[in-house]
Amino acid sequence: MKHLKDENNRCVADTVTHKNSCKSTCKNSHKSTVESTLQTTEKTTGKTSAKTKVNIEPCKDVISRWQEDERPRERLLRHGPENLSTAELLALCLVSGSKGEDAVRMSRRLLEEFGGVGTLLGAPISALTKFRGVGLAKAAQIKAIHELMARDVEVDLAKGQRFNDQQSVSRYLRKRIGHSPREVFACLYLNSKHELLAFEIMFNGSIDRAHVHPREVLRRGIELNAAAIILAHNHPSGVAEPSQADIFLTKELTNLLKQVDIRVLDHFVVCARNTVSLAARGLI
Repeated sequence: MKHLKDENNRCVADTVTHKNSCKSTCKNSHKSTVESTLQTTEKTTGKTSAKTKVNIEPCKDVISRWQEDERPRERLLRHGPENLSTAELLALCLVSGSKGEDAVRMSRRLLEEFGGVGTLLGAPISALTKFRGVGLAKAAQIKAIHELMARDVEVDLAKGQRFNDQQSVSRYLRKRIGHSPREVFACLYLNSKHELLAFEIMFNGSIDRAHVHPREVLRRGIELNAAAIILAHNHPSGVAEPSQADIFLTKELTNLLKQVDIRVLDHFVVCARNTVSLAARGLI
């Protein structure tokens, strides 16, 4: 068979065969490339989808997106803390909000749920952590604020400068035990100058009573070498009126402690918003 030749003296059959071979090779190569690309895309898409799912969660701290003159921190620095709302001040202490909620909005919900800043700060950790968005870290922050407020009053008591002022003692006791959901019995042990030696919660009770063991109060007073004592217990019901049982317990403790020269100065019945002094009513 005679081979046809082109103008360049190349075999036409060979050229055609070469072209067909190139087409076949390119086609197969392109198909492999497409299949490989699709597989890579599927793998990449799967991973990207997983990442996208994580990244689309709402931002926790959207306050950073606010206008600068609206942010609580900047407003405090520029205008002073007295110009911020309670929710804004609380938000600064909490630092951040929860999922999909900024710190200010969360603080408003907290204040509304607990009925005010005093009740919120005095709430136990178990109650705080039941609130959506509050974990152990934020509950600890709230309790730290409460403790600092109580210690601010305690400094005055420790110095003995305002200890005879019933209002100061009352304010201190409200911060310490006024918001407790269960009845507790506490003692303020004092030295001979009526300066504070120790504040101790001696007994924890139920929602409506605490079982007090007078000899435990006596024993602790002797250990601290106390010269005087102020008794206190709370009424979770919100009614600070002393009961007959309260009056009887006060007399029992007064007579017992007198035997070792520890004087009972007062017995306060404490609620979140007010207190009643048995000494002021002439019951001691």
